[in-house]
Amino acid sequence: MGTPVFTSNTKGTYQVLTIEYKSTKFMSIDSVKVEQIDKKAEKVEKQKQLARIIAFYLPQFHPIPENDEWWGKGFTEWTNVTKAKPLFRGHHQPNLPSDLGFYDLRVPEVRAAQAELARKYGIEGFCYWHYWFGNGKRILERPFKEVLKSREPDFPFCLGWANQTWTGIWHGAPDRILIEQKYPGKEDYKNHFYEILEAFHDRRYLTIDGKKIFIIYDPSELPDSEYFTNFWRELAAKEGLGDLFFIGIFNHKKQKNKKYGCDAFTMNAPLQQIVNLPKGKNKNNFKYFKHLPSIGSYFFKKRQKLRIYDYQDIVDYCFNKPLDQIEFPLLLPNWDNTPRSEYDGVVLYNSNPELFRKMLRKALKQIEGRNFEHKVIFVKSWNEWAEGNYLEPDRKFGLAYLEAIKKEIINRSEEN
Repeated sequence: MGTPVFTSNTKGTYQVLTIEYKSTKFMSIDSVKVEQIDKKAEKVEKQKQLARIIAFYLPQFHPIPENDEWWGKGFTEWTNVTKAKPLFRGHHQPNLPSDLGFYDLRVPEVRAAQAELARKYGIEGFCYWHYWFGNGKRILERPFKEVLKSREPDFPFCLGWANQTWTGIWHGAPDRILIEQKYPGKEDYKNHFYEILEAFHDRRYLTIDGKKIFIIYDPSELPDSEYFTNFWRELAAKEGLGDLFFIGIFNHKKQKNKKYGCDAFTMNAPLQQIVNLPKGKNKNNFKYFKHLPSIGSYFFKKRQKLRIYDYQDIVDYCFNKPLDQIEFPLLLPNWDNTPRSEYDGVVLYNSNPELFRKMLRKALKQIEGRNFEHKVIFVKSWNEWAEGNYLEPDRKFGLAYLEAIKKEIINRSEEN
């Protein structure tokens, strides 16, 4: 093959070795890249932080045929965000992006900018929401497929299966089924596994104790969740992955007590936070209703459906009891899904970065005695703009939510 020429460069914590064979006979160059991943160095680098922050990531920021049909040509999440209006005095809407703008996730430079921002402020990785409705039906898969194919951005990730039927509930049409979530059985479970096998094999894929993380939005919805997880574990072993680490999202306390074949759980937001409020605090906060517009009896009835809770209460009463060892805390920067559902929505009023930072401190206290691999904290979300829960910079607070994470996760770690 000729004389090998070695060159190397450092890419993050990965040392990339390039070997070029110069052939004198054919005057051609064959290049072989060998990526030598120093796992020990990578682990040490991660442990400079106080926790492993994983942010849920919504891919609905590009047009797809289904949304064009349901909601009109060119619909994306930005459609709801930009049309939002304040529903009561002091209600901040619309929430609009600043640094990253009204991006399109089909653009690789956008995905790179998101990853760069997340890494800078202490986010370890994204959990991309993944949709598999049964019988091979996918949706919104393009952004992640391009991340996988291009191997960019070089930023850790895992997948979360959003196993829900899509309805028009957040658009005033709760009985309208858009796509039904189905569970056809073993063959479909197998096809689902092999659809994402390439992702599992990707070196960027997030792990706990060396096991690939896979999140199930609602494991109780599976007709045979233990069979599903056991079957996927068998397939993972067969394909050389070792074991998987399943994390379920629970809606009620009862669900925590049933494992559903999962290794760990995290909570569903904001439902569980509201349920956890003490008596008197977990009811609709009528003190804000005096600020609602008064425009006749029809609108009075409509506005009564709007549920408003104080974000200060959510923070004060979260994480006050020890978490189970198999439960990972979940942070909620805010919640306001009125851009999607107007008066049918839920608002956590008076959210701000300092209160969010207090929530983060309480979560860190819950996990401080755990092995670093299990010091996982989820954030809902990186970019759920139409639900008001996002870390990306906006025009009101700028980078303040990300700064709150950096101050607690990175800066305090350096102080210690």
